[in-house]
Amino acid sequence: MLRYSNYISIDNMNRKKIFLIALLPLFSSLLLADDIQFKASAPAQVIVGKPFQLTYTVNQRSRDLRAPEMEGFDILAGPYTSQSSSTSWVNGQRTSSYTQTYTYTLIAQKEGTYTIPPAGVTVSGEQYTSNGLKIKVLPPDEQPSAENEQPQAVGERQQQQSASSGTNSDNIFIRTVVSKTRVHEQECILLQYKLYFAGVDVTQFTNNTKLPEFKGFLKQELEQGEIQTQLEHYNGRNYNTAVLYQTLLYPQHSGDIKIDPAQFEAVLRVQTRSQVRSIFDDFFGSYTNVTRTLTAPAATIHVEALPKGKPAGFSGGVGHFTMKSNISTTEITQNEAVTLKLDISGMGNLKLLKTPSIDFPEGFEEYDPKVSNNFKNTTSGMSGTKSIEYLFIPRAAGEYTIPSVTFSYFDTQDKQYKTLSTPEYTLNVKRGAGEEQSTVVSNYVNKEDIRRLGNDIRYINTSELSAERNSDSISFGTMPFWLCYIIPLLLAVILFIVFRRQIKENADMRKVRYKKANKVVQKRLKQAKLLMDEGKKDLFYEEIERAVWNYLSDRLSIPTAELNKENISQLLSQKGVSENVIKEINEVLNTAGFARYAPVSSEHAMEDLYNQTIKAFEDLKI
Repeated sequence: MLRYSNYISIDNMNRKKIFLIALLPLFSSLLLADDIQFKASAPAQVIVGKPFQLTYTVNQRSRDLRAPEMEGFDILAGPYTSQSSSTSWVNGQRTSSYTQTYTYTLIAQKEGTYTIPPAGVTVSGEQYTSNGLKIKVLPPDEQPSAENEQPQAVGERQQQQSASSGTNSDNIFIRTVVSKTRVHEQECILLQYKLYFAGVDVTQFTNNTKLPEFKGFLKQELEQGEIQTQLEHYNGRNYNTAVLYQTLLYPQHSGDIKIDPAQFEAVLRVQTRSQVRSIFDDFFGSYTNVTRTLTAPAATIHVEALPKGKPAGFSGGVGHFTMKSNISTTEITQNEAVTLKLDISGMGNLKLLKTPSIDFPEGFEEYDPKVSNNFKNTTSGMSGTKSIEYLFIPRAAGEYTIPSVTFSYFDTQDKQYKTLSTPEYTLNVKRGAGEEQSTVVSNYVNKEDIRRLGNDIRYINTSELSAERNSDSISFGTMPFWLCYIIPLLLAVILFIVFRRQIKENADMRKVRYKKANKVVQKRLKQAKLLMDEGKKDLFYEEIERAVWNYLSDRLSIPTAELNKENISQLLSQKGVSENVIKEINEVLNTAGFARYAPVSSEHAMEDLYNQTIKAFEDLKI
């Protein structure tokens, strides 16, 4: 019997294992279903007549791609399908990834803004839908009329081509863009310095910057993240644009206020023109970096004074606001604390708003209001909430009315003054248990204890205080007396030496750039990896080139404008770099330069170049 029961139990265990193994694929599919990502990507702006790529990416093996109707676009090719996978070990843990990509080559038929609906795909028998896309189609560049064209000699045409490599002001310039040129006092203005370039290769957007003082304005700078480029049609031509600097301005007085010109420096990568013997000479020709100083023109803002008829409670608020209030309680006992909270929210010159005052009833003990600001600067202006808390204590029983709080401002939307008000509050104060009872207030935001004693004034024994003060005093000439002077003096000398050393180190810009070179190149390689994953070929190769040029410039302490392929090998050899490493660096630059102008480039090519660049930096020890 014992053997039979053991057999039965073992058989049941095997059945359970088989059952769990059978369910394992189901559980695995459910876990994978939550991680499946199906995304569509394409440029946000394209030009009529110029091909671009629409890419669908899924992180699992898929089939049966169902592309939507692409109104406004013609399909030139596709879909081309490609797969990529990678495996890595980090701290003993294995991670792997898989990507399947469907690529279409499209061309826009006419200008306008078009929407590409979501696409569908099948993964493990389940249907998945991508995101939709909105694409703005810009008109093509205007061509000069045949009547204005004059026959040109070969030499003149070559001179014009050389000028277009970065010296022509039509190819690269900066505009001073303001959201409004006619405003009222304290009305917000968005100012942007915007770079426009076409037909030139900008390797560094800003180097040295000289901004105006913005006299007559209150300035609130906006956070400037990674500079991004986008297409824009301006004056009949399509340009790549980048916002170099932006800020919010609030005019402080009426009249015409002038904003002085600003200066920026950009580093351009220009090909050295020479006699072309074959098509490969164009691809692998020598390049040099040229620093170009660009001036943003001045601008004039016409500021109108606020209209007459200001309300009695107007304190300078300009914008669009709302106001609300609430009270902590309306039924209390005398000598208890009450909090009235006021919130002013909206968009405008929030930092300049004054705190409204409240006329509390007689017999109320009031304290300074507690003000907290939660503001945010955006390209639309400053928005947020100004919160004010009023703390007061009724000292006598009775029924009281807390008056309404009014706030007046000039509305920039309706161009008129408006007054906001809060409701009145009726406060019923009951008599306390006894006059000598003390009250402790601990619910106020500043967490200060407020006590009411039985008597307003009590006698203070000054003889005890004077005796205690004499016992704690330090006599002249004693050791503690001299230590009070010597210790601060020693600390001051030590701090002076430390700060002087830091100032001396920071003054050596070459040394600072040398130390930061590794961090800068890691940041650029991380950005290149993101561009590679998004399939942005041109931007990826451009970022790889910038990483190499800037790293060599920082490590060799030579301006990027003086670096070129001819002197890199010589400079690296002087630093003791082996020929193999020099060859790796040149191969990265040549591959990136060639791939930017190549008609087709696969993801494998980008991934190979990315890995080759990382290896080159690891081998390069300078």
